[in-house]
Amino acid sequence: MPRLRSLATFGALLAAATPALAQRSAGTATRNAAAISAPISDVRYEVTFDSTTAQSRTLKVTMSFATSGTAPVILSLPAWTPGAYEMTWFAKWVSSFAPTGDGKALAWDKLDYDTWRVRPDGAKRVTVAFDFLADSLDNAMAWSRPDFALFNGTNVFLYPEGRGFDWGATVTVRTQPGWLVATGMTPAAAGSAGGTGTRSFSAKNYHDLVDMPFFVGAFDLDSAKVGPVWARFATYPKGFVTGKNRSDAWGFIQRVLPPEIAVFGEAPFSTYTVMQIADSSYSGASGLEHQNSHVDVITPFAIGNPFMPSLYAHEIFHAWNVKRLRPADMVPYRYDQPEPTTWLWVSEGITDYYGDLALVRGGVVDSAAFVETTSGKITEVASAPPVALEDASLSTWIHPTDGTGYLYYPKGSLAGFMLDVMIRDASDNRRSLDDVMRELYTSTYKKGRGFTSADFWGAVSRAAGGKSFTDFDAKYVDGREAYPWATVLPLAGLRFLTDTIREPRLGIFTQVDSGGVRVSGVAEGSSAAAAGIRTGDVLLSVGNIKVSDANFGEQFRAKYGSAAEGAALPIQIRRGAQTMTINGTIRFATRTESHVEIDRAASGKAARIRSGIFHGTVDR
Repeated sequence: MPRLRSLATFGALLAAATPALAQRSAGTATRNAAAISAPISDVRYEVTFDSTTAQSRTLKVTMSFATSGTAPVILSLPAWTPGAYEMTWFAKWVSSFAPTGDGKALAWDKLDYDTWRVRPDGAKRVTVAFDFLADSLDNAMAWSRPDFALFNGTNVFLYPEGRGFDWGATVTVRTQPGWLVATGMTPAAAGSAGGTGTRSFSAKNYHDLVDMPFFVGAFDLDSAKVGPVWARFATYPKGFVTGKNRSDAWGFIQRVLPPEIAVFGEAPFSTYTVMQIADSSYSGASGLEHQNSHVDVITPFAIGNPFMPSLYAHEIFHAWNVKRLRPADMVPYRYDQPEPTTWLWVSEGITDYYGDLALVRGGVVDSAAFVETTSGKITEVASAPPVALEDASLSTWIHPTDGTGYLYYPKGSLAGFMLDVMIRDASDNRRSLDDVMRELYTSTYKKGRGFTSADFWGAVSRAAGGKSFTDFDAKYVDGREAYPWATVLPLAGLRFLTDTIREPRLGIFTQVDSGGVRVSGVAEGSSAAAAGIRTGDVLLSVGNIKVSDANFGEQFRAKYGSAAEGAALPIQIRRGAQTMTINGTIRFATRTESHVEIDRAASGKAARIRSGIFHGTVDR
């Protein structure tokens, strides 16, 4: 899952609040290890969402199963969703819990706050019903509107404690006639994907069951064949992503899938669904990966933004790296406690690198854009506090506030880039990081296990012809040393340059909410401060350039970069109910920026390595 990405305005991030981390109290923190459920079988779930339940933003959920005897059935809800590395405790949204056996009410109590103990009293068939409040707009949670609902299996599907996860189940969704249901789950019967009010699906095990989210309601859904797979694009609200925006999105999906399939040599899914929600209450853009789908939640301002192809590419690559190939620390998934690992820099960071590669290899962007993106990541890492990749990977579970919480994304991406360059250099461009990922996929995921440190570094060393990466690990993964760009980049026909830039600066920080681009802060002594811009003002335009324009920053710098200090700068805002134009003045600020550029005078070997990275090829 990529960190919440924000659309930049004046170089400031549009921040979004991170849900608070709930913690168990000392008295109830540890689930009773001896609590093992009585065996159950023939597990069936039903989720009802229609225009009636939508009025209270509620999912009506039932779980039914066969059992025997009087031993208690102990049922739990997951406490987190894999890919969203935070403890959430979905039980907090449960109400009206009511078990029945053979039609009669059953006794029950709680062992802790997400575990229920039901006493079947000899009943042959037990049904547990509850309501789930779908009011949280988050990829990992459940959210609804009068005509739509998103929910994840981790939100609503109970499991029996101590009975493992290797059991199948069916899911029936009951909804309005004419409303759609989209999920990666396998239809359980002919016609289940049609337009009736009831749809049924099946999963072979609990891991699959909770890894295939649902869209239910009125939304747009279309599909296309992309290489060996069918891709589907589901978007809410209905009618919001149409015309050129929709055709562009389809173009991105169709271009990034083939180069990502090529890395691993196969597509481990027959269908892949991009599930996208745009809502004005959301700031930025984020995605959450699943084994044959992903859910994007975005601000409407993100539609048509250049960031969107990278979001699709990142999440789709997760179908291999994370959902299948993942660290041994996270195999198998547990749903009742955190699964911390030092390897998120591979799971997320290297995924981010391959997202960039998919864009250039698929022709969505050119090599110059790839180099520019890499430059941006170098600047981002250099501007952040020094942190080891292993430490950043571990710390994400507690959301540190020192600016290092998500640094394993750009810094891990750059580490993957360095490894790719060094492997290609050591092997005379006969091997690459692609070989490492393919070997790990085959030797660990396909063998039913997660990768270890020995697996990862062994695969890297073998790809590099036996070269040791012990020093690399110590300095740049476990350590905090600055990356050696001056020596690594020339190996790939690139140059590392540092520039001092003087540019016009307004001096505000913004965030997007339902009212528009709102000022969240004003820098002291800035042009905005002198003009009287206040926190809470809604920014409409600067110098007659609309701030909602995806290329606002570029247009602003192009128009005023050569202006005289103190030149007039009209700033249009909305303050309360009043729209006004404030007359500001241009002020400049100096910043130092490092960047990467293509070296046209690179050696033949370096040029071959550069070409191999951009095109996904090696020299055999």
